[in-house]
Amino acid sequence: MTIKHSGSCLCGRVKYALVGDFQSFFLCYCTRCQKDTGSAHAANLFAKGSTLNWLQGESYVSTYLHPNTLHAKSFCQHCGSALPTYAHSINSVVVPAGSLDSPVPIAPTAKIFEDSCANWSKNLHRVPGYKKLPK
Repeated sequence: MTIKHSGSCLCGRVKYALVGDFQSFFLCYCTRCQKDTGSAHAANLFAKGSTLNWLQGESYVSTYLHPNTLHAKSFCQHCGSALPTYAHSINSVVVPAGSLDSPVPIAPTAKIFEDSCANWSKNLHRVPGYKKLPK
């Protein structure tokens, strides 16, 4: 069965549709993902053999390929939001989970490269949580 997912960037200039199924959802703790997200990990869905269609704003999409690696990141040139990238080496569309406007249909499959985990992101279950910005 073919499923269609939709997504966009923060400023709304770029919109996309993905036709296909997600096979996996990885939370990646490698240092490259920490750098390109500015966070503890990337949250990427993988859709092997799927089709990515830019519905608007394709001219705003840039892709950074890290030298001598398979690491790539696509983003909106206007707002910097992470966007899907086609990974030729694995014949998959890699979709940042936060870029989806449609519901994320699967739970994370695994945490990967945990040995590279940022020290400050360990034991987060001990950190208090708030429904909005605390005063």
